[in-house]
Amino acid sequence: MKLARFNEGRIGLVLGNEVADLTKVLEVDTAEWPSMGLLRVIANIEKYQPVIEEALKNAPRYSLDDIKLVTPIPWPNKVIAFPVNYHDHGQEMQADYRATHQGFFLKPNSSLSGAGEPVVLPSVNNREVHHECELGIVIGKGGKDIPAENWKDHIFGYACLLDMVVRGREERVARKAYDTFCPVGPWITTADEVTDPCNLEMKLWVNGELRQHANTRDLVLDIPGMIEMASAVMTLYPGDIIATGTPAGVGQVKAGDIIRIAIDDLGEMNIPVIQGEGGHTFIFEKDYTPNIIKQK
Repeated sequence: MKLARFNEGRIGLVLGNEVADLTKVLEVDTAEWPSMGLLRVIANIEKYQPVIEEALKNAPRYSLDDIKLVTPIPWPNKVIAFPVNYHDHGQEMQADYRATHQGFFLKPNSSLSGAGEPVVLPSVNNREVHHECELGIVIGKGGKDIPAENWKDHIFGYACLLDMVVRGREERVARKAYDTFCPVGPWITTADEVTDPCNLEMKLWVNGELRQHANTRDLVLDIPGMIEMASAVMTLYPGDIIATGTPAGVGQVKAGDIIRIAIDDLGEMNIPVIQGEGGHTFIFEKDYTPNIIKQK
């Protein structure tokens, strides 16, 4: 299945170029705050699976061109991100650590956005904002201290994910926490429709220029390892999102750019970049003069 969230929080199943609206049969209240509808579906998918199959016979359908795709899970318990998880990215940034021994960090829910929404640049004019192309993993069955060999039992699905960042040396979370700095989508593709998540081609373009191209087989800490490490520290819950880390080729984006990210089996997102009016903070007032030079 390809489960999408669209317009004002409606839930649908993507079928080709259409989305079947399942909001009513899935008992989703679009006015609910916080919006937990798709989280409940993920946590109780065995209950809802036959409901979805029956509802498809008569569900209203809309063209994907006529709807606005928003982030599938706006209120996960947590967004877990693994830094420097490709050797080539570590080399280009001259980082002497890798995710295998550095661990992970958390991004706030408020940074999430969707395929139909722009990345909004904050007012940090003396800093660069960079794109980072990543695979997003959505937890299905929660758990604690999950062995690596049981990783497949705990994954609901996958999505494209962008981990945007203000480049600098300040705390990583502060540089990655701005609103719209974590686009996820265009929908969640359930695990049964992904041939091999450990062998997915992923690409990112800016204005048609290919910037990043990698395969998940090249991850330093693989998907089973990420599930094991994260769950050793904290309980994973249905709907939690894991960002796997970015390969080499990160670079600056500016207002007016279009970021395109595509991952095998998962679809693609075309995200416009616009300039916002807010986001100024004194922590980014100092010019960032890196003491590293990106290596080829």
